[in-house]
Amino acid sequence: MGPLNGYTVLELAGIGPAPMGGMILADMGAEVIRIDRAGLAPEMQMKDVSTRGKKSVALNLKDPEGIETLLRMVENADVIIDPMRPGVCEKLGIGPDVCLERNPKIIFARMTGWGQEGPYAQAAGHDINYISITGALYAMGRKGEKPVPPLNLIGDMGGGGMLLVNGVLAALLETASSGKGQVIDAAMVDGAAQLMWMFHSLQAFGMWNEKERESNLLDGGAHFYDTYECADGEYISIGSIEPQFYALLKEKAGLSEEEFGDQNNPAKWPELKARLEEVFKSKTQAQWCDLMEATDVCFAPVLNFVDAPKHPANASRNTYIEVDGITQPAPAPRFSRTPSEVRDGGSGAGADTEAILTAMGFAEDELVALKNNGSIG
Repeated sequence: MGPLNGYTVLELAGIGPAPMGGMILADMGAEVIRIDRAGLAPEMQMKDVSTRGKKSVALNLKDPEGIETLLRMVENADVIIDPMRPGVCEKLGIGPDVCLERNPKIIFARMTGWGQEGPYAQAAGHDINYISITGALYAMGRKGEKPVPPLNLIGDMGGGGMLLVNGVLAALLETASSGKGQVIDAAMVDGAAQLMWMFHSLQAFGMWNEKERESNLLDGGAHFYDTYECADGEYISIGSIEPQFYALLKEKAGLSEEEFGDQNNPAKWPELKARLEEVFKSKTQAQWCDLMEATDVCFAPVLNFVDAPKHPANASRNTYIEVDGITQPAPAPRFSRTPSEVRDGGSGAGADTEAILTAMGFAEDELVALKNNGSIG
């Protein structure tokens, strides 16, 4: 049983960071119940990795009886995850004030892009927009070229889903001592800004040029911290920052001390990078792996996410698992005494409606009535 065994989380259906947060909480042992729309096709969720380990109750939240059903569920829950724009839950009649009145210990975790207040609060947005106004997107890309979106990892996942989980866990700890619930405002723009903490430090130290991409230590400017193409068209990554690691890179790659001795002179980085491009194109990715893998060079092959599970380092740690025929990341972090686990794959929309509501005290005749008038699916 995971460390959150015994906790119940209601997750209003959404996309991106909120489902990711619910997935992590489910991996950790919480009973996560996804509130889906009544009438949604059950098979639509079966290949969505974020639904793993969750149950699904289908409710019509435009129907008064559907709203009342949810509020009765709130009475039996510890957390509710709200992925809606600010004010939507209030308009539906399931906002934080109403939920806290029904259950004073409920944690109402709100996940948005721009936050619950501010000039952008009601505007639509996506990861690329949230990371744009935090400086994160501006910093990524090659010199003289436009910024490169880093998938939706910084705003949605790191600055969103992870931030949400962090807030929920802290709030659960506080509620255990105070007996009171509270509202969490988790905004992706705030999380993305937090992820940029180190670059604010480096800029303050005079160690970062914030106006030019590919000119700094960690943005591909340094020849010893970048990716390189190999003879077979595949790529490898090098991160030989520390002097002892850089010395090993020179040894393994056959680099002369005369040419590569001045490691930390930014003026020489472009010519040394061009030279390294020639060096790494002289062998295949596999050949460089034979020379450098699992050494202190700080080296790894660049793999696509389909091939990543097959790599020995990942396979030996069971970093990936297969659930219902879908390869996916295993739960993390790892606990020694209360290990996280994926108990099952995702339930189809509404598959657990009757079982969950029965367990929460709904009588059989109530379920029949709710089903007949379309309040539940």
